[in-house]
Amino acid sequence: MKGFGGKVVVLLLFVVVFLGLCVSSAPSHAQPQKWWQSIFSVSSGVNPIGSSVVFPLHGDVYPSGFYYVELNIGQPPKPYFLDPDTGSDLTWVQCDATPCYKCTKGPHPLYKPNNNLVICRDPLCAALHSSEEYNCDYPDQCDYEVTYADNGYSIGVLVKDAFVLNLTNGEQHHPHLAFGCGYNQQPGASYHLLDGVLGLGKGKSTIISQLNTQRLMRNVVGHCLSERGGFLFFGDGVYDTSRVVWTPMSRDYSEHYSPGFAEFIFGGKTTGHKNLPIVFDSGSSYSYLNSQAYQAFISLVTKELSGKPLEEAEEDQTLPFCWKGKKPFKNIRNVRRYFKPIALSFANGWKSKSHFEIPPEGYLIISSNGNVCLGILNGTEIGITYNIIGDISMQDKMVIYDNEKQMIGWAAASCDRIPKSKTDVD
Repeated sequence: MKGFGGKVVVLLLFVVVFLGLCVSSAPSHAQPQKWWQSIFSVSSGVNPIGSSVVFPLHGDVYPSGFYYVELNIGQPPKPYFLDPDTGSDLTWVQCDATPCYKCTKGPHPLYKPNNNLVICRDPLCAALHSSEEYNCDYPDQCDYEVTYADNGYSIGVLVKDAFVLNLTNGEQHHPHLAFGCGYNQQPGASYHLLDGVLGLGKGKSTIISQLNTQRLMRNVVGHCLSERGGFLFFGDGVYDTSRVVWTPMSRDYSEHYSPGFAEFIFGGKTTGHKNLPIVFDSGSSYSYLNSQAYQAFISLVTKELSGKPLEEAEEDQTLPFCWKGKKPFKNIRNVRRYFKPIALSFANGWKSKSHFEIPPEGYLIISSNGNVCLGILNGTEIGITYNIIGDISMQDKMVIYDNEKQMIGWAAASCDRIPKSKTDVD
């Protein structure tokens, strides 16, 4: 999910499409300043299954509204900028097929397939099509269609090609992985000038799941977002698990990265809003609450600002709620003292609770007009049935999705400092 309009994947429907396509054959109090001693523990082992790969992230929550990662794909390898999205499974890039119906202009030339179609009977194709109604009308190719909630979609075929991966143990690998070759794209409301999407979800078709099947690394995905970039990683070789706050993934929302149901806490006090289903989504720039919790949050914030040197800036349309001071603000440090921290408290099933703490800078931005704006939005208004922790609230935290242990973890971290390895990650 991206931006205000959102990019939550609400439907992953795959159909056979043949349009005359001609394809060319720890604890939360860990000290961020001691990042090399606490959170990050780069693997130096020689066992590939214990290795990791780290990718720099570029972008920000505001004003860009998105992050992107560069992957090198093909033989010879060529760069592609992809949107890392934990809310979807399929990785796809725009494809130079004949014809390419609605390919948009991206930062790089379109990917050119070369006799590398994934056949319909391939297990990865079967994993994409959960419906038993899928028929292999065209056995030499695996068709897909993925649809997003912001009205965007991608239609194409699966291909398999080499990816360049510099592992943290000093090795370089070129595994052949399946991904989507999209020849018919419809940009959604949250469209950004990128080459495609990097699906980081829980399905068997994800890149990390394929790497795990090839025994290159464990099925673990993580990211660390900052105000000006950050990093993404595959595998479990870049963090010390004892320094991370862990909570089980929910079985109630098994298709998402969900820690389950949370109690909403404001300024250290309960708001009375409990059992809020929570989903972590790196594809969402902002965070979302259901209408009832959102209205309560707005009331609490408004009450706290009463008597403070801030007044509502109705003329600023950056986000639904913005406030201005006597002069434009330059950064969050100018206003954070006027806002209270919030937290989500999860019962983790072991008669204890895990707290995901969000400081004011985890839900506020400074607009281009110099006003402070609220980066938590009303999800009910755009049809979201759960509550989303988006990029803004995951800044300055390493967030880890361990698909093997079915656990989600987080820890404070300096996300603009990429973990070192024996090879140049850049």
